[in-house]
Amino acid sequence: MSDAAAQAIRDGRTALGIELGSTRIKACLIDADDPATVLAVGAHAWENRYESGLWTYSLEDVWSGLQAAYADLAADVQRRHGVTPETFGAVGVSAMMHGYLAFDDAGELLAPFRTWRNTNTGAAAAELTEAFGVNIPLRWSIAHLHQVVLDGEAHLGDVRFVTTLAGYVHWRLTGEKVLGVGDASGMFPIDSATVDYDAVLLARYDALAAGRLPAAHVADLLPKVLAAGAPAGALTAEGAALLDPSGTLRPGIRFCAPEGDAGTGMVATGAVAPRTGNVSAGTSIFAMVVLERPLAEVHHELDLVTTPSGDPVAMVHCNNGASELAAWAGMFARFAETAGTPLADDAVYETLFREALAGEADAGGLLAYNHLAGEPIAGLTEGRPLFVRTPDSRFTLANVMRAQLYGVFGTLALGMRVLEGEGVGLDRMFAHGGMFRTAGVAQRFLAGALGAPVSVGDTASEGGAWGIAVLAAYARAVADADDLDASAARPLDPAASAEASIPLAVYLDERVFAGAAIVTAEPDPSDAAGFAAYLDRYRAGLAVEAAAVSAL
Repeated sequence: MSDAAAQAIRDGRTALGIELGSTRIKACLIDADDPATVLAVGAHAWENRYESGLWTYSLEDVWSGLQAAYADLAADVQRRHGVTPETFGAVGVSAMMHGYLAFDDAGELLAPFRTWRNTNTGAAAAELTEAFGVNIPLRWSIAHLHQVVLDGEAHLGDVRFVTTLAGYVHWRLTGEKVLGVGDASGMFPIDSATVDYDAVLLARYDALAAGRLPAAHVADLLPKVLAAGAPAGALTAEGAALLDPSGTLRPGIRFCAPEGDAGTGMVATGAVAPRTGNVSAGTSIFAMVVLERPLAEVHHELDLVTTPSGDPVAMVHCNNGASELAAWAGMFARFAETAGTPLADDAVYETLFREALAGEADAGGLLAYNHLAGEPIAGLTEGRPLFVRTPDSRFTLANVMRAQLYGVFGTLALGMRVLEGEGVGLDRMFAHGGMFRTAGVAQRFLAGALGAPVSVGDTASEGGAWGIAVLAAYARAVADADDLDASAARPLDPAASAEASIPLAVYLDERVFAGAAIVTAEPDPSDAAGFAAYLDRYRAGLAVEAAAVSAL
């Protein structure tokens, strides 16, 4: 990098994005004036735990992981540019959406963090869907809260604040109990006209839970909703010490609204306009399609969420993504090592993915289910990863790997078929996540699975950490356009919107993706026909999955 980059870092003309994903906490530093330019990265691996029948992360792991990822980023800045970061132009925090983090008056956690992955909220989700006339998935925060109400859990009376993981981290760093509208839309339904929680449904829930909720109004327990570009507070001295125990990082840095990984995925792929969408593949996999019109019916396969600006989005969310594929890759990596020819992880994936291209279009009659956890779209309350074949199937490495890649997209495709039935138009899907690093393989198979062009940009491997860094840079640009001082503490106005100065879609088109290298794969007719045949078997084979859950 040039001396200009080092000077930009010294001057704080940068934007830092931090995303807490399911398996990695990533930090990404970009040039705030040229958001496509990544200056440094950092990361820390972590894993959820299955304790007392629930998926969770400890808050101690949240902070040790954040500190490790930030220290890794600071070390990368020093290696690349010879400087130590002391301030940034803006910071943003993102994390996996949904789940349940409940706190009392003193800010103490009342129950272990319940992540999006839990499926114990069936009774609550069904009751809320019936009451609201809107699909409320198992993982949504309001479903978790209402399940606590239904179960009469002991801590309920002490609950004073419920938020998501991104909202929690942002609160501890800035003191502000706020949430970006995209993340908030996974807590409680949003009215896109007001860019706030749906007032009619808030009142409906107050009536439903009357006398059982520890507040007169459920809205009093939820974070304030902010659109992209709105001011969201500044780094406190306590927050600076939490993030950087070395004491180098200075307080007072502006923050953008905390967002969920769905919102940062939309930003990272530039898919925030109607008829565009994106697929994010990690531990979970989900597709987001920005809608032109409301859906005609309620579908349990679809969430209605929003872009970071508040525009309506249909979301197909699957609890299980690429983790089972990674386990298979790990097995082959170990084989190579024991054979005396060890391979780097990326080389293992490259080799296996390239082999999948030689497989038959329908994966030779093989079936792979990636269900490590329950999968509501598939009607499964628990996960049982399975690899299934008939005696006359073609059991080759190429077909095995194609089946595994198809398996990552299987449940997603079931949900996307529902969108097709609603007549939702889709011009192009953008994809991001580590499995798309091997050019032209997972991207090609996804195009065949969806029957739509799939694009991958050169930012795909940075994913959501880059996406939230871009949202931080966007908030800085909006503030600059409004002639605000960089450190000014503007009131946190839920109605504040960037639309009057720089619409997010325009900012992304003109300042972020104008010169981006984007590769688009059109659906191959053979792949599309082969995947359709695979999906028919996949749907029929779900009975085998259900039997495995019962028997094993």
